Amino acid sequence: MTNTAAFWDAAADTFDEEADHGLRDPRVRAAWAGRLAAWLPEGPLDVLDLGCGTGSLSLLLAERGHRVVGVDLAPRMVARARAKLAGTDAVVLIGDAARPPVGERRFDVVLARHVVWAMPEPQAALARWAALVRPGGRLLLVEGRWGAGEGGDGNLPWAGGVRAADLVEALRPIVADLRVDHLTDPVLWGKEIDDERYAVLART
Repeated sequence: MTNTAAFWDAAADTFDEEADHGLRDPRVRAAWAGRLAAWLPEGPLDVLDLGCGTGSLSLLLAERGHRVVGVDLAPRMVARARAKLAGTDAVVLIGDAARPPVGERRFDVVLARHVVWAMPEPQAALARWAALVRPGGRLLLVEGRWGAGEGGDGNLPWAGGVRAADLVEALRPIVADLRVDHLTDPVLWGKEIDDERYAVLART
């Protein structure tokens, strides 16, 4: 197992204790459900959730009738996501988000939340993700800049998060248009925040 997978495997037991990870607080869960509804058209859509962790956003998407494929590098995260998504049609795969194991399949939406910062080669990953989106589809990236990074293999260009301006610059050559939504509502995070958190919604 790679160092990165081992790090996130070790975090699996406590991952959902963070309000925005587990979405256990009904207010936080409703806030994320509302954001997803605002960002995405009515479905059902084929959605690829990269770095899905324990599957909290995948579950919200599946509950809205979307056809979800989740991908995560850490087997224990995948096990928790599969348990959380039991009873839905969602599929969760073990694999590298930078090179999703989905073959020639294409999606209406490719979603990644707090994943870009953890990519050793983020520009290459973004290009691959954009290529997985059907024409006219959407690439939805939720990111932030929160200071010193942790985890991974110590070789991350954007360790500690990525500024919106830098992510926009990286995306412009590979998408048709994009917009940035700043996510300052503390309900989304279950606490007040003083750092940069945002979503980039791009069309291919």
